[in-house]
Amino acid sequence: MNKQPLWTKGFLSISITSFFMFIGFYILLTTLPIYVLDELNGNGTQVGLITSVFLIAAVLIRPLSGKWLDEIGRKKILFIALILFFVSSIFYFWANTMLSLLILRFIHGIGFGMVTTAAGAIAADIIPNERKGEGLGYYSMFMNLAMVMGPFAGLTIIQYSSFNTLFMLCSILSFLAIPLSFAVQLPKENASVSKTAQQPKLSFASLFEKKAIPVAIVAGILAVSYSGILAFISVYAKELGLLEAASFFFVVYAAAMLISRPFTGRWFDLYGENKIIYPAIILFAIGMFLLSQATSTFGFLLAGVIIGFGYGSLTPCLQTIAIKNSDPSRRGLATSTFFTFFDTGIGVGSYVLGIVAAYTSFSTVYLILVGVIFLALVAYFLLHGKTAILPQSRKTSEF
Repeated sequence: MNKQPLWTKGFLSISITSFFMFIGFYILLTTLPIYVLDELNGNGTQVGLITSVFLIAAVLIRPLSGKWLDEIGRKKILFIALILFFVSSIFYFWANTMLSLLILRFIHGIGFGMVTTAAGAIAADIIPNERKGEGLGYYSMFMNLAMVMGPFAGLTIIQYSSFNTLFMLCSILSFLAIPLSFAVQLPKENASVSKTAQQPKLSFASLFEKKAIPVAIVAGILAVSYSGILAFISVYAKELGLLEAASFFFVVYAAAMLISRPFTGRWFDLYGENKIIYPAIILFAIGMFLLSQATSTFGFLLAGVIIGFGYGSLTPCLQTIAIKNSDPSRRGLATSTFFTFFDTGIGVGSYVLGIVAAYTSFSTVYLILVGVIFLALVAYFLLHGKTAILPQSRKTSEF
């Protein structure tokens, strides 16, 4: 049996395109809460709202994006989305009121929803079928690397420079993603618009992939928990007097993820999803509990390491399940369905947790999220885990 290559020009191109786009995304995600509090004199509820508005826009556009990907074409939608994402990044220089920032976050969220849906579908098309778990794991690794570099760069810039410098960097990074996308090459069978049977316009079946919904629900529940980290980790660290440690939280998170990723993707393909998903969810819960109890830099960063080993493996594995369970001609819809639920979890979680934090504390918020993670464990068992089929053992593919 001939080995299918993974590290092709197309795979590298779409991965690096996503990498540049996600660096800007994570820079803003971790620094805008401080911008709202310090520059706009906002409160905790408004901090959650700027994340929620962004992701609500992404959720609203994803079903249409999935439909457009399968009907108009992957590369056309990717290019349009990257242009919108870049133009939105420029306008942060003038977002100096809560209203203008919220409007901009909504428009930026539309671009984000389109970009991530298009890039995820293209990556799924390019990766060989027998290496889906491994390939999507490495594709996600590029995003996780951006998760390290983005917050670290963003928090460092606002400590030693200004928010205008930060907005300039985000604009440049967003622009760099555009020419990189030109090098993306799709397999011949996916280069043209799908000729599959047409669904009624704007029907449920034309906007969502039914087979992807069960694991998408699990991803959405887990995303509620992860939203507490994305939206509030910098504010929580500042509250603890550990703002400098917040820059390194995502560094240790990604280091743990990078150590585990080469193994988890291949084990997923070899031994089945349950061998990865159950331990990863438990590790995520342990890490979240440690975060809720952190009082020192060591405890704060230790939580990041354990969360990296746990949650760092979950999203690519669940996305792989959603894609594998769906027909190849509907991978665009499967990807958009998965991320619609995922972003809904992030958006709802950011807003609700912001309200909870305003009446309690961030420590209490993270403790509550331990229970939410265990709810995801139960949901996974009921919706997929108990019926998951153990794949036949086969030799691991080589690079």
